[in-house]
Amino acid sequence: QVQLVESGGGLVQPGGSLRLSCGASGFTLDYKAIGWFRQAPGKEREGVSCISSRDGSTYYADSVKGRFTISRDNAKNTVYLQMNSLKPDDTAVYYCATGPSFIATMTGWPEKELYDYWGQGTQVTVSS
Repeated sequence: QVQLVESGGGLVQPGGSLRLSCGASGFTLDYKAIGWFRQAPGKEREGVSCISSRDGSTYYADSVKGRFTISRDNAKNTVYLQMNSLKPDDTAVYYCATGPSFIATMTGWPEKELYDYWGQGTQVTVSS
């Protein structure tokens, strides 16, 4: 069964950190684009970051550059999103998704319609 499972969300104070994990089962993340998206209440789902497992290229939304880092552990078939200096505006449900490797480009990666599989999401709440 093809499945993506996110974990690591929670409640954190402004300025704090969290690390989200996206584990894949039933398929390999090789030759894939793996993206992180988020959706806040009343807002559209937006791209946060993406990593290409083909060449390791990474992409970030301007709102998270310098604070978030995406990485991949090939042996564990897992992608991580390290989130530092969290702000209340980062509060959202975070989803990971995979798609064909060719979508991992500057213009392609934020397009959620290009991704094939999605996880169920994990809640991140930044509040004092």
